[in-house]
Amino acid sequence: MKAIQKYEFDDVLRKFLMQSRFASDGAVVVDLDGTAVHEEHGRVYIPESVEIGLKQIYDLGRPVVLNSLRFPLSVMRTFGKEWLAIANAPIPVVSLYGSQIGYVTRDENEELCFEELDAFPLGAIEIDEVLEGVQGLLDGGVRDCLLFYYPRDWRMGEIIWTPVAEKVIHVKEKYTSASSVTAVELEKLREQLHAEDICMIFLLIEVSQDQLMAYQHTKRSNFFTHKGVNKLTGTEEIAKYLGFDLAHSIGAGDSEMDKFLEGIGLAVQVGSNPNFPFRGLTETVRINTSFELGDFLFRLADFQREILNSAT
Repeated sequence: MKAIQKYEFDDVLRKFLMQSRFASDGAVVVDLDGTAVHEEHGRVYIPESVEIGLKQIYDLGRPVVLNSLRFPLSVMRTFGKEWLAIANAPIPVVSLYGSQIGYVTRDENEELCFEELDAFPLGAIEIDEVLEGVQGLLDGGVRDCLLFYYPRDWRMGEIIWTPVAEKVIHVKEKYTSASSVTAVELEKLREQLHAEDICMIFLLIEVSQDQLMAYQHTKRSNFFTHKGVNKLTGTEEIAKYLGFDLAHSIGAGDSEMDKFLEGIGLAVQVGSNPNFPFRGLTETVRINTSFELGDFLFRLADFQREILNSAT
């Protein structure tokens, strides 16, 4: 049995579990990178404490939803087998900043696959607006930029476009997660993007911010999804399919991308950012690392069992 000690979040967690309907209507929604998984020396893995905590949550019978910027194929390649072994069931996933929701599971041949529940791709006008921005950069002499795009067909994975054909091999070597790298003319890229449902586009500009001062609304990295789509809307959509209530759920995230936390009953802020923007609807706690998230999940399950046993 794991040693039990007092944590600063104990009182808040116990209070939330006693006053909410987590046991019947709640779920646990977790960001991946920097929250539920840890990166060290280039290795990304699920800490043992998180694995232990997750198993406890699964034993309670409550849904655990992964909410990530990652595309489905990336989730599958990096964590799929390990997480499926923990869950022993298909894994609900909100991917690509809320643009695609579904399950990571196994097909009839026991191969990992993604079963889509829904997707919210960019419109043609939205794609053109992104490419107009790219054209503006090129016209201004900025060619050190990359455009990552993610088709709705999860099998296509991540595709990267560079305006410099000579850099294709370098980009392939640098971004090994990409399924392909292309350097077609911008108009040809437009045709390709319009021919597919595109869930998300990521524009990375590899120059200093000072060089971008002429482009008032341009940042070095930009994520583009269909208007109004984000991690919160994706969570709301998957909650409809799974039948849980966000107000009675618990969520954990570590960055300004984790907007879903502001729609969650109890928000867990992971990390030391004093300006973390999102707080839970009812309660908010802060922990330092993904390792501590594992302890939090273990305590969550422990308290929930206490409450259920006392009610019988």
